[in-house]
Amino acid sequence: MKKRDILLVGLAVAAASLSPARADTYPSKPVRLVVPYAPGGTTDLLARIIAQRLQLELKQPFVVDNRPGAGGSVGSAYASKQPADGYTLVMVVESSHAVNPNVYDKTMYDPVNDFAPISNIADVPNVLVVNPKFPAQDVKGLVAQLKANPKKFSFGSSGNGGLSHLNGEIFKHVTGTEMAHIPYKGLGPALTDLIGGQIDVVFDNIPSSAGMLQAGQTKALAVAAKSRLKILPQVPTYAELGLPALNTPSWFGIGAPAGTPAPVLDILNKAVRSALANPEVIAAIEKQGAIPSATSRAEFSTLIVNENARWKKVVTDIKFEKM
Repeated sequence: MKKRDILLVGLAVAAASLSPARADTYPSKPVRLVVPYAPGGTTDLLARIIAQRLQLELKQPFVVDNRPGAGGSVGSAYASKQPADGYTLVMVVESSHAVNPNVYDKTMYDPVNDFAPISNIADVPNVLVVNPKFPAQDVKGLVAQLKANPKKFSFGSSGNGGLSHLNGEIFKHVTGTEMAHIPYKGLGPALTDLIGGQIDVVFDNIPSSAGMLQAGQTKALAVAAKSRLKILPQVPTYAELGLPALNTPSWFGIGAPAGTPAPVLDILNKAVRSALANPEVIAAIEKQGAIPSATSRAEFSTLIVNENARWKKVVTDIKFEKM
């Protein structure tokens, strides 16, 4: 055997022997969890719940790093380019990893190939909210107002191409109405302006709206869920209102840059599943109106692939003009 071949074999053996050691000691320093949306939104709230518990599970700080912009594209693209060593994770959610990539002609990342799925965290009902002073108090009245005043009202979203944007576009398509779209860097800022009266409607998720709804700062007109929610029993589902196209809850999970070692991903998946079995974590998530939903790595990967295919069809069906 030539010296060069001997050297290569030696390096391969050394690398193989080092990998388990790294996995055995992971994590040995703080881990960063990138949230591609502004503080206060659903992704941020769920990220902080899971990060707090992962600190206890893995005995290292898990630090939330908000990097909002472009409907989740900015933070997701940033995370995809970080070292694949398990010390940078990212919230992998329907908006940034299934909706957004299907509404832009050019994307800053591949939602499937640039990430290593770890686990889903929660399934989250969506909710249509308005300012309590809005002239309509139900969806039928909202549609009537929009049709009577096609250029008067606006809806806010977490950014161009995100789930809240597309839900607004689907609503307009299926009801034959018009609203101006106002993009924000997250649903938190959008809800602040909704309360302040700068915009009229937000297609939100329950966790980021729950506190405002309970305080009477906003009013829910419809929810996307299999049945009415315990925290909003008086609010009908979209399906009840004859709008089944909007009645699918959202999913929120966690991933890492592609190439992250499988043993590290297994450690993280085990920790997430353990966290989501903890009664305090379950209660914290359910308090937000969400449903804890742990998965295997393979199950979460399949979900992401299938959801990209579904949203590709939705974008085509509603004739959404790509950005």
